[in-house]
Amino acid sequence: MFFASDNWAGVHSNIAAGLSANAGGFSTAYGDGDLDRAVYQRFSEIFEREVAVFFVATGTAANSLSLAAYNKPGGISFAHRESHIIEDECGAPEYFSGGSRLHAVDGALGKIDPHNLERAVARFAPEIVHWGRPTAVSITQSTEVGTVYGLDDISTISEIAKRFSLPLHMDGARFANALVALETTPAEMTWKRGVDIVSFGGTKNGCWCAEAVVLFDLDRAKELSFLRKRAAQLFSKSRFIAAQFDAYFTDGLWLDTARHANAMAARLAAAIEDSATAKLAWLPQANEVFAVMKKAEAERLQSVGAAFYDWHRPHGFDGHVGEDDLLYRFVTSFATTSDEVDRFGQMIA
Repeated sequence: MFFASDNWAGVHSNIAAGLSANAGGFSTAYGDGDLDRAVYQRFSEIFEREVAVFFVATGTAANSLSLAAYNKPGGISFAHRESHIIEDECGAPEYFSGGSRLHAVDGALGKIDPHNLERAVARFAPEIVHWGRPTAVSITQSTEVGTVYGLDDISTISEIAKRFSLPLHMDGARFANALVALETTPAEMTWKRGVDIVSFGGTKNGCWCAEAVVLFDLDRAKELSFLRKRAAQLFSKSRFIAAQFDAYFTDGLWLDTARHANAMAARLAAAIEDSATAKLAWLPQANEVFAVMKKAEAERLQSVGAAFYDWHRPHGFDGHVGEDDLLYRFVTSFATTSDEVDRFGQMIA
């Protein structure tokens, strides 16, 4: 019963087959092969416009390069207080951009509050050299606590960013999970709502190691090419990332795997709602479920094979957590089975 992280899941069999199919022979290196170019074109088709695509190894690299692409001396990027780029990337965004800063913005359950964002950006007058200057806004979709920005939410954040002439970055480590939750299209969830650059994740959704920066501003692509190389993220044998994305997109596999992960999360949430020993902290919108239970009960479950982690209380969570209780996170994936979820449900019934 593996609910610790979707990073724990292996590789979808179709993607493994795609890697094997491209293991032999020769191909032009450094992203110029036929398969690379075909996948770049596929990204453009998916986003319904020409985009520049940069394969990278990790989501941290994608996020850091995305912010570095728009950085200026004294730059300040704004993100939710509990976002991955602030809490879980060991200063990589600041390092990649040569010393920029990240400014935390509050908001309930992982989502930036627009009023808080406007106030945060407005306090840094760009003409005052001592303070630094705003350079970007970043949102996480889906968020670190399993919530999803609706299309109108994204538009509202984008309007604020554009008012201050700032680009909007989307950390899409779980891009597909948010997309199918909203039942929308990649174009509608990104550039049509004012997003300028996306960290597009595949690793959490069935790939082995496939992440990409998707850039809508083609004039900035050349600069990002140099940033990626300097950051040691330009793969010589990039066809092996291309092969993963090729299989990922074929016949809508990426959407099917995300729908399955989300469905397993909903099934797990229902089991927790019916439980006598745990309670749902809030309704999941993607593939992360959060529950409150006693520490002793969690340790009992973990001792018999259930893998999951305790979690800090997010900003805006007003649910009751007793003295002996903790908040726990459960993550489902393409590899989660209904039997696994039901077995866990029986354990907490």
